[in-house]
Amino acid sequence: MDFHHSEDRQMLADTLGRYLQQRYPIDVRNRISGSEDGWSREHWAALAELGVVGALFGEEAGGFGGTGFDIAAVFEQLGKALVVEPFLCTLMAGRMLAKAGGQHALLGDAIAGTTILAFAHDEPQSRYDLADVATRAMRNGDGWVLTGIKAVVPQIEAADRVLVSARIDGEPGDESGIGLFLVDKAAAALRGYPMIDGGRGGELTLNATPATLITEDGHALIEDAVAAGIVALAWEAIGVMDVLKASTLDYLRTRKQFGVPIGKFQALQHRMATVALEIEQARSAAINAADALGKDRRTRERAVSAAKYTIGRVGTLAAEESIQMHGGIGMTWELPLSHFAKRLTMIGHQLGDEDHHIGRFVALGHAA
Repeated sequence: MDFHHSEDRQMLADTLGRYLQQRYPIDVRNRISGSEDGWSREHWAALAELGVVGALFGEEAGGFGGTGFDIAAVFEQLGKALVVEPFLCTLMAGRMLAKAGGQHALLGDAIAGTTILAFAHDEPQSRYDLADVATRAMRNGDGWVLTGIKAVVPQIEAADRVLVSARIDGEPGDESGIGLFLVDKAAAALRGYPMIDGGRGGELTLNATPATLITEDGHALIEDAVAAGIVALAWEAIGVMDVLKASTLDYLRTRKQFGVPIGKFQALQHRMATVALEIEQARSAAINAADALGKDRRTRERAVSAAKYTIGRVGTLAAEESIQMHGGIGMTWELPLSHFAKRLTMIGHQLGDEDHHIGRFVALGHAA
């Protein structure tokens, strides 16, 4: 397997990396994160113009990428700069709309950066179970109305259109009978709040809210979109961990105790070597997940669950060790490292934590 990016993909990653380094440094990122909106329309428009959003989708959707490695190239750079813009929700909602078909105009607006998409699926009781959908969809004349609650929807306040899962038939836990609907955010009740990692999320309450049916059989599309989201999170985590490793190595080389850099102490060298080795194992799992995204369901799902478990385990190690080796300053707001560690911790819980994915990996193996 050739692990190197193509020339075009590497050019996109380099261009995105330069843009973020020059125009999205940590002080700008923190100012955007702390703003009322929690994201930047200016930077979103500029990144869309660079083609960063288009790289997340295939040609059939109006983009020029869409593979696992295209997603990897983009999200690794986003992780290095700790970007808070609504890329993950755009990727997941857009991927489902593209596979459902018939939404070229909306996808075109999303790729152009003029429309923001969100995906509202998780519910207070669902606990990572993609089929545990209690929100109900009912016919209302020629249309549909939705009733239920969607919890912790990333960047819901930024969205213009929200893709919502709702049960047309069956009971929570059934994979069949889950439909996907487009909802105008203004038609639903919304409560937004800041997240611990600097992003924003919200609760969406639907009370006979009008909705447009996209598909009546949405479970397979949701599973595919979550797999793409996990690939994105895995590579965002790799970008974050590379920054943590570089920052910690730099600190060990410059911080002195007893007249010598603390990096000379063998105990710290061993701990740092363990972190570096584990990050490379996480990178291998992320590469495997990106490669498997376009393969059959079982191969894809086992690879993304393995990657999410590995990223969660290694991410905790990298965050804890980098903070501890920085001593007391590792926890301070002023040190960028603390913000990277918080994002890494949040990634460990998004779209399923370690316990969920190790169990799922085993179950998929037994089902073979």
